[in-house]
Amino acid sequence: MTENMIYTYLNPKVALMGAGCVKEIGKHAKGFGGTKALVVSGKSRHGEELAGDIRKILEAAGLKAAIFAGAEPNPTDSSVMEGAEIYKKENCDLIVAVGGGSPMDCAKAVGIVAKNGGEINDYEGIGKVTKGIPPLITVNTTAGTASEMTSFTIITDTKRHIKMAIVDPRITPDVAVNDPELMVSMPPALTAATGMDALTHAVEAYVSTMATPTTDAAAIKAIELISKYLREAVVHGKDVRTRDMMAHAEYLAGIAFNNASLGYVHSMAHQLGGLYNLPHGVCNAILLPYVEMYNKEVCPERFADIAKAMGEKVEGLSADEAADKAIEAIKKLAEDIGIPSGLKELGAREEDLELLAENAMQDVCRFTNPRELSKEDVIEIYRKAM
Repeated sequence: MTENMIYTYLNPKVALMGAGCVKEIGKHAKGFGGTKALVVSGKSRHGEELAGDIRKILEAAGLKAAIFAGAEPNPTDSSVMEGAEIYKKENCDLIVAVGGGSPMDCAKAVGIVAKNGGEINDYEGIGKVTKGIPPLITVNTTAGTASEMTSFTIITDTKRHIKMAIVDPRITPDVAVNDPELMVSMPPALTAATGMDALTHAVEAYVSTMATPTTDAAAIKAIELISKYLREAVVHGKDVRTRDMMAHAEYLAGIAFNNASLGYVHSMAHQLGGLYNLPHGVCNAILLPYVEMYNKEVCPERFADIAKAMGEKVEGLSADEAADKAIEAIKKLAEDIGIPSGLKELGAREEDLELLAENAMQDVCRFTNPRELSKEDVIEIYRKAM
């Protein structure tokens, strides 16, 4: 934490948590003065079904709704432009996203283009969304990305085959909904991947150069909850209380990284998703211990805290020894819930490592990593994670 700085904390205006809270969205949509919503969902039968359920809730509250079930697992610039065209054609005046991080990111990007014009690629980077977005309600059905409450959106540039990070306080959702009853249908593999994504958010925020006491509190509690409940959520996914605890964990992790930002795990994972169209949470899970092996050298005390939050016994150990316990605990959690053992298993290729590293060095998430890495360092981390 840097001395003598002013910190701004960005969170949704309203966060709804708990079983059945999704039923409240009609009231909030009407509160914006909205008349017709664009419901953005994933490009699947399940996504279409979710969108249909949301439309019924909105219609019961007296609003009209159009559906755009076009968000890919890694949303692209072309799908964003398609969604923005539908928003305008249908004369919508607010947006409701439902699903995991991909529909949320797509919905934010649709809102950017709908309100500001141009191409979504024009807004890559930090603070370029001058006119904001239409009112946005995000209904989360996974416990991982925290996109339902952050000022980040990640969109794949289909020409450059990279993921663009768009970061702006003006795209923070107005209402974030985490209803655990919508999460019980998540299959074990998705539960595992999204849970490790949340853990990555919390760890990277805790060791970020922008960490504050506020983000520290959120990050450490998130790590505690994930360590306690993620294994159970993977095995007993129908348990609503377990899902509720994971929803709180991912939201707390979102508070942490939305305000302290991230690090090289995300910078590197974004490139794997952009080049190979791989699942973001799995990429984070594989990379996390390898990146943090580098980072722990400059802030071992922080990793000692992480080890303790993960339930490791650190009494009597040096900071370095305790930091090693944190890395071991991260690896063990990933192994226990069935995360693939390496990037090669996902189809990553040795010959692409230099390109991946070059692109990672341009990603905005790297700026708050606690240790500056060279391109050679990044290549070596990718290689170790293979």
